[in-house]
Amino acid sequence: MNKKNLALGISGALGALVAYKMLTRARSVNWEDFTDIYHAENSRFAEVDGATVHYQEFGDASHPTLILIHGYTASTYVWHTVAPRLAEENFHVVAVDLIGFGYSEKPAQFDYSIASQARMIVRLMNRLGIGRATLVGSSYGGAVASTVALDYAERVEKLVLVDPVCNDDVLNNPILKLSAIPGVGEIVAPFLIDSKTFLKHRMKNTLAPENHHLITKDRIESVRRPTAAADAHHSFLATARSWDACRIQDDAQYITQPTLIIWGEKDTVIPIANGERLYNSILNSRFVVFKNCGHVPQEENPDLFVDLVTEFCRDRKGRIEMKETD
Repeated sequence: MNKKNLALGISGALGALVAYKMLTRARSVNWEDFTDIYHAENSRFAEVDGATVHYQEFGDASHPTLILIHGYTASTYVWHTVAPRLAEENFHVVAVDLIGFGYSEKPAQFDYSIASQARMIVRLMNRLGIGRATLVGSSYGGAVASTVALDYAERVEKLVLVDPVCNDDVLNNPILKLSAIPGVGEIVAPFLIDSKTFLKHRMKNTLAPENHHLITKDRIESVRRPTAAADAHHSFLATARSWDACRIQDDAQYITQPTLIIWGEKDTVIPIANGERLYNSILNSRFVVFKNCGHVPQEENPDLFVDLVTEFCRDRKGRIEMKETD
């Protein structure tokens, strides 16, 4: 077989593999299809601007409300340990799946911008009868929470930012660069997102080395489960292509709410220097670095996370005592 025929054969095989993958994947992620979702008994659904939004609710609605917002490609799972514990500290806790993520609907017509996700959070608050709340945003969710604080300041009591996205630097990631290319992203996304090997590799980069014991089969499957469908792949690509987070660092000086900034000392996803810049820009802010933690302190050190957030929220001015974080 000459080189030309070999190349044609390889191209044909790859094309067939792509076609098979695209045609055999599920069309949508449906909550009803799964029976082993963490805290399923706390799951609720609400219609917001024509889209069905999934959230999990813990605690007494008469208590001060905390709204927990996950990061990019994540879901309410990132809060599965701390959400019930915060409720035990006499908070009303609402962990939200952003539109296009987790078990919320993933409409093709949604623009998947940070501003639109922030608007959804406020309208969900309206649906649930929540006037003001403390917003807790992790990674991309930190950008959403910050945008709510900037654009709907009267709805935000306090702000907790956990290794938050505050600019567009993460778009330099090779995978996100590929995702930005029309056509290429659509081909690559199903293979990478559905790959347990790739997901495990991502987790090793996300968690500090001391916390790699958290990478279990259960964790991998819990993270992968709501991502393995065509509508989830589309929402991830659309979000990456609509990424516009520089406004957060540019306008951080206008955030007036008491703000707690939490960062993992060993975060390799978003450099800790971003946290220092936010701390210097937000007048009424506190900055706490968790030792031996990576990008998700709420999962890597949930005990300290709950203690710190509880103390911050209970104090009227958001004051905290500085403490060791190991």
